[in-house]
Amino acid sequence: MFGQIDLNAIVDVAIFIVVVIAIYLLTGLRVIYQYERGVKFTFGSFKAVYAPGLRYVFPAFQSLKKVDLRVNTLDIPRQEVITKDNVSCQINAVIFYKVVEAEKAVIEISNYGYAINQLAQSSLRNVVGTAELDTVLARRDELGESIRKFVDEFTMAWGIHVLSVELKDVELAEDMKRSMAAQAEAERDRRARITLAEGEAMAADRLLEAARTIEKSPAALQLRLFQTMVRIGEENNSVIVLPVPMEILNLFGRQTKD
Repeated sequence: MFGQIDLNAIVDVAIFIVVVIAIYLLTGLRVIYQYERGVKFTFGSFKAVYAPGLRYVFPAFQSLKKVDLRVNTLDIPRQEVITKDNVSCQINAVIFYKVVEAEKAVIEISNYGYAINQLAQSSLRNVVGTAELDTVLARRDELGESIRKFVDEFTMAWGIHVLSVELKDVELAEDMKRSMAAQAEAERDRRARITLAEGEAMAADRLLEAARTIEKSPAALQLRLFQTMVRIGEENNSVIVLPVPMEILNLFGRQTKD
């Protein structure tokens, strides 16, 4: 009887040990997706970077840190910047980056998203502060590329590559908006006056050429007169002003004196 009890106890203990081992082994399974990489540590020391697939680590002895390799977006909060020509404006932007070396992204920096955000804010203020307002408004792509290069120099040491920095909104004070609108209106008015003057100069040249052509053939003046009368008649006017050449008036004057 005691032998039977001991055997049952041993079987129970064996089953318990098997279940514990099975649970221990199952908890070590890790699935790494295609867009991830797994950074493996053994007793706190870096060992390897795992590719996508089913991987195994020994719990309590090893750990696996997954790193997302997809492109990430990060909004840069609105920054108040004074441009080179002493104009105050507020600018926000968005930054696109991705992890290219999972090992460095885990070991070299604790929170690379926060670090990139802070670095991008200071870079935005520095780059925009060295440019005039007209450059900020007209050349956003060039300023964004300058910020990208500046940030990328730091992040490459963390295994992160900055793909692009896009300036989204440039907000100005209301008085500055009114000043810019007045400047733009004055510029458009200047261009309109120049265009009108150029048109009048071209028209004067054409009229001079036409006058010289008509001068060579008096009949051309009569044809032009008839064309004008036809146009007036098409508009159903009750009054027709008919120009009379001075030669005809002089002729009538002589006949009256005679």
